[in-house]
Amino acid sequence: MERNLAVHRRIHTGERLYSCPHCGKSCKQNGNLEVHMKTHTGERSFICTQCGKGFSQKQNLTIHMRIHTGEKPYTCTECGKRFPHKGSLKHHMITHTEQKPFACAQCGKSFTTKARIMNHTNGHTGTTVFTCDHCGKSLSCKDSIKQHMKIHSGERFRCSESGKVFKHKRCLVNHMKLHNGEKK
Repeated sequence: MERNLAVHRRIHTGERLYSCPHCGKSCKQNGNLEVHMKTHTGERSFICTQCGKGFSQKQNLTIHMRIHTGEKPYTCTECGKRFPHKGSLKHHMITHTEQKPFACAQCGKSFTTKARIMNHTNGHTGTTVFTCDHCGKSLSCKDSIKQHMKIHSGERFRCSESGKVFKHKRCLVNHMKLHNGEKK
C-alpha cells in the first residue's frame, strides 16, 4: 500500500527514478521502463494468432485484432460512422468541423491533414512523396515507405531459436548475438 502511494506521489512531483541506459528516457515506474526497453531490443512477445504480427504490448495486440474481427468501437456522434481506432475517429471529426489546420506556406491553401499538405507541397517543390495506401502516412524516401508498409502486411523477423518476433532485421541480428554468446 505504501509503495503504491509512493508511485502515485510521483504523478504530482514529476519524479522519474528509472532511466533507460540506451537513450536516457526516464520513467516514473519500472514497468514503464521495461516496456520502453523493448523499443531498443525490438522484442515482440505478443503474437497475433491470425497473421503472426508481433507486438511489444498486449494492448497493441488487442487493438490490432480489430483488423481481423472488424470491431469498430468508436462512433462519430455527428454521422454515426464507426472506426476501429480512437485516432481515426479524431481524424474523421475534422470533416465535420471543416478545420484545416495545415496551411501551405507558398500559396496559403489549407488542408485537413499533414499527408494532404505534403502531397500538395510536392507540386510546388517537385519532390516525390510516397504515401501509405493503408493509413495515409507520407514519407519522402521510397525505402522508408516500403519499411513502413511492413506494419500493415504483418511481415516480421522471427528468431528461429526462441520464436521471438522483431519489427526490424537489425533488432533480430542484435538478438541473435545473445544466442551466439556475442552479447551478455
